[in-house]
Amino acid sequence: MQTCYRLLLIAALALGACNRPGKNAAALEDSTAFKAITEEGFRQHLNVLAADSFEGRKPFTAGEEKTIRYLETQFKQLGLQPGNGNSYVQEVPMVEITSEPAGPLVFKGKGGQLSLKYLDDYVATTRRVTPKVQLNNSELIFAGYGIVAPEYNWNDYAGLDVKGKTVVVLVNDPGFADTALFKGHTMTYYGRWTYKYEEAARQGAAGIIIIHDTAPASYPWAVVRSGWSGAKLYLQTEDNDMSRAGMEGWITLDAAKKLFQLAGVSDTLMQSARKPGFKPVHLPVTASVVINNKLKKSTSHNVLAVWPGATKPNEYIIYSAHWDHLGIGEAIKGDSIYNGAADNATGTVALLEIAKAFTKLQQRPARSILFIGLTGEEQGLLGSEYYATHPVFPKDSTVADINMDVLNTYGRTKDITIVGLGQSELDDYAERAAAKQGRTISLDENPSAGHFFRSDHFNFAKVGIPALYAGSGTQSLEHDTAWAKTKIEEYGRDRYHSPFDQVDSTWEYSGMVEDAQLLFDVGHTLSNETTFPAWKQGSEFKAAREKK
Repeated sequence: MQTCYRLLLIAALALGACNRPGKNAAALEDSTAFKAITEEGFRQHLNVLAADSFEGRKPFTAGEEKTIRYLETQFKQLGLQPGNGNSYVQEVPMVEITSEPAGPLVFKGKGGQLSLKYLDDYVATTRRVTPKVQLNNSELIFAGYGIVAPEYNWNDYAGLDVKGKTVVVLVNDPGFADTALFKGHTMTYYGRWTYKYEEAARQGAAGIIIIHDTAPASYPWAVVRSGWSGAKLYLQTEDNDMSRAGMEGWITLDAAKKLFQLAGVSDTLMQSARKPGFKPVHLPVTASVVINNKLKKSTSHNVLAVWPGATKPNEYIIYSAHWDHLGIGEAIKGDSIYNGAADNATGTVALLEIAKAFTKLQQRPARSILFIGLTGEEQGLLGSEYYATHPVFPKDSTVADINMDVLNTYGRTKDITIVGLGQSELDDYAERAAAKQGRTISLDENPSAGHFFRSDHFNFAKVGIPALYAGSGTQSLEHDTAWAKTKIEEYGRDRYHSPFDQVDSTWEYSGMVEDAQLLFDVGHTLSNETTFPAWKQGSEFKAAREKK
């Protein structure tokens, strides 16, 4: 996922429920519907979707064609109806831009020049649909975090004219360094790289460079290197994204320190930027780079299937998961296929397994259930953005979105993590479903990573649809307390967004089955109610729903 590795535990489980599911869960597991979600089902589908023959499931490739046909076939076999009129697919117009710098990113100052090596020291792309983009001795400005947030009394661009210039900014938001600021360790959208690029464009900047730092970014430079090299996909726009900054890039922390040295300023400037009242600093340095583009406009696809409701077929609960991954990319240890087994073949298979469970219910749910396999998540949540802004079914009639991205591969846990806990009443549904299994809800112990903004549920939330995103639990039932944490860390370090995210013989499927059953329970409960879940007080998405 743009969404990354799993979340750590804060809440603890009541002692009596540690070793076995509760009585209610046992009763549910005896039902045909719950028993339809199986380890064997996950295993069979995963071995197909994460196979080398699917080429990493990148949009615009043979891997996409194989993936969407496989999902369509499976939905048909389950008896689900097409989710887009007579079709199981929704076309998502995109443009593929393969940006390749013609050489180094060069900084020039009075004391000499600094040349950064592509991929090792910097990455640079553009969203502009044009054959070539060039920065030619563009004036550099250090603009702190690059944030304009009136509700937090923070404006890094106050009194600053950056038109035609290049801004250098920090990753994350001030709350990462000072818990008294913003939402403390819980990242706001202002901390996401997507926001920083958007704001630089609004300010008229010619270029923007984010300084990478592993802790506040929550991922190493290797993730930036692999994610910003090769072809990138974007939604097509009327202006061909000419309103965006010409160059959007990253540099390593070491390169940033060398840049500040060339500019004749201390790198403690980065610490100063974390304090209220920081003023941007004009650096006596210019930036130059040439980016050549290969362009291809085409169409990717969301896959939609619906299980119609019995009495309220015009109200919808959405289950979503992105089917795409990174395709074929830079070879690492001789392997260039980024299979995306955990991220997110697991969530995609959960769509199929939960859909199967709904078809096994003795009584059809009152509301309709919409299953969406989304494209382009790894390219910036593109498929969900397109559906949220071009919905097949009215947003006003959409009850909730339940999103699945990277499921548990290390066995049953005493807990399940809710990302963005406290946002909506869906948390309460999840808590009740977990209790039936003798489990508890845990908080995201790494909220500074901004996971709530890094998977497809975010785009549903932006348009006011309550969204639930559950992460894996972190207290194993079968192993010691360090087991799950070690597995999470290993995945983030060794497999995430790499060719080694493959189906592994050591995987334990029982955890993902139990988590999928929990999410099935949440949607099934919602499907038979008359009310809509609401955003909780203080949620930034509450106003969007209330407008409806």
